[in-house]
Amino acid sequence: MKRPQVTIRLSDQGQPFAAGQVLECEYQMRSSRGYDVLAIEESVLWYTEGKGDEDLMVHHFHRRVDGEDGQDLYSPHLLHTQLPRSPLSYAGVIVKIHWCVRIRVFVKQGKEFLYEEPFQLGDVPPGTCIDDAVEGGDLK
Repeated sequence: MKRPQVTIRLSDQGQPFAAGQVLECEYQMRSSRGYDVLAIEESVLWYTEGKGDEDLMVHHFHRRVDGEDGQDLYSPHLLHTQLPRSPLSYAGVIVKIHWCVRIRVFVKQGKEFLYEEPFQLGDVPPGTCIDDAVEGGDLK
């Protein structure tokens, strides 16, 4: 069996998103040879990496179920959500904050497949104190 193929395209791919900006993303499952797909979950989330406890917070979530309300899980789907003002993406020495669009595909065989497309929220240079950047008006 071949793992389901999913493509994810962000509207501003490669460019940082501003706080409060609307993120638009199109995703599509192209194939799932040998697997019966039951549902797809879309989410926009952030997570931390580094010293201490790692955090994860979901900003947007939607579950699509095959056949529910006439949904075809193989057709392109547009996700859009207004991004929050914080936390901003950050690449510090001790902690990093990552944002991504995450697509999870659930199949009848009891497995799930995970796909992520990272993006940057805000434009905080590495090593900058986020509080100083916000107070100084450097962030949009």
